[in-house]
Amino acid sequence: MMKTRPLGQTGIDLPILSFGASSLGAEFRSVTLDEVMQSTTTALELGINFIDTSPFYGRGMSEVLLGQGLKGVPRESYILGTKLGRYSDVHFDFSARRVEESVHVSLQRLGSDYLDILLMHDVEFVKLPQIWEETWPAMLKAKEQGKVRAIGFSCYPMKSFHTVLDHIEDTCDCVLSYNQYTLQNTSFVDSLLPRLQEKGIGAINAGPFSARLLTNAPLPDWLKEPEEVKAAARQAAKLCDNHGVDIAQLALQFSCEHPGLASTVAGSANPANIRKWADWLARPIDRDLLTQVREIFEPVKNIGHLEGLPENN
Repeated sequence: MMKTRPLGQTGIDLPILSFGASSLGAEFRSVTLDEVMQSTTTALELGINFIDTSPFYGRGMSEVLLGQGLKGVPRESYILGTKLGRYSDVHFDFSARRVEESVHVSLQRLGSDYLDILLMHDVEFVKLPQIWEETWPAMLKAKEQGKVRAIGFSCYPMKSFHTVLDHIEDTCDCVLSYNQYTLQNTSFVDSLLPRLQEKGIGAINAGPFSARLLTNAPLPDWLKEPEEVKAAARQAAKLCDNHGVDIAQLALQFSCEHPGLASTVAGSANPANIRKWADWLARPIDRDLLTQVREIFEPVKNIGHLEGLPENN
């Protein structure tokens, strides 16, 4: 069964690997209802029982299909998280009014009367004072009303994490960072984790494969990492291949191993991938290979990209 870790002081224990439902919104390819059902069921059977989604994924499609996939599954057998504030590539609405509406719509789609975790999604795309002046009080209200058990936020720039936490860290339950605790980039743990641990705030990591960078799949055109990072990733993948290991296996094992991260979220609409990931986590990590791979990444360590408004980076 999947190992678990506590999410800060929330009283919620998360599996070290969680199920990211962005793929269910047909974000990366078209998916069938059967694939949604099978991937959700497979994840739950393997103990991967925290499901992370957002109204942004498939512009609502992920939540809708996930709601179908969870029909008939006892609510207490899984942990459900969604987000608010980001609804498309260009549509962001962190107003208090939209918080209430978004929670209502998400619960309706997901077929649940409460959320375990609710996060503000990609706050770096708006002027940050709105986040603590307007959005956060509305989220605290949703928590007081019993609609949500734990609240927090996600973003990419470490600067934005710190700025927002300066205002809300005493009432923040958890944060989610993506692509920044990987074989190539450990900014989340280096820059942010000590502060979170001091305050008892839960840490969720997402994107162990860094948007396919740390896999053998062809790199997508939309991948924002600089060329030298991509070159190092190809070199590392080749080294792993020479040792008979898929770089994705090493990447997943590395991300899920850190004791300070409650969970690492990875997504797929393919049940075979989910089974493979659970199998990889049951195997010992190749320490020598890990050392060599991290040496390859050392010259490009923690190099990321800009995301959101310029002043938030």
